[in-house]
Amino acid sequence: MTAITKFEDLIAWQEARMLVKWVYKITSDGLFAKDYGMRDQIQRASVSVMTNIAEGFDCESTAEFARFLGIARRSAVEVQSLLYVALDIEYISQDIFKSHYEQAKKCKALIGGLKQSILKNPRRANTPSRL
Repeated sequence: MTAITKFEDLIAWQEARMLVKWVYKITSDGLFAKDYGMRDQIQRASVSVMTNIAEGFDCESTAEFARFLGIARRSAVEVQSLLYVALDIEYISQDIFKSHYEQAKKCKALIGGLKQSILKNPRRANTPSRL
């Protein structure tokens, strides 16, 4: 098993990065692009998923890392909720909704698994190799 020494190696972060890319793509066109409040909120929520994973990785304690992962997971839930809004007001199609919702769900699952892993193995999470 290869040691993870940087946040970019975390699959949860990689999938969150994909979520950000997808959210920015759907918010750059049409009515979505003109609804500044909605656009900014879903963009901020998606970026929060990615950045909280990265920020937590650099924490000095397992508890603090776990706290940041909790924030990241809740931000993924926020993205899911905002996707419903976008669907309901017809900014996105059902297909776009489904794919993006599933990506956020995947992020949530990976973050949850990572959080459980570090809480079960706190000594490993506090070392430079982390996981």
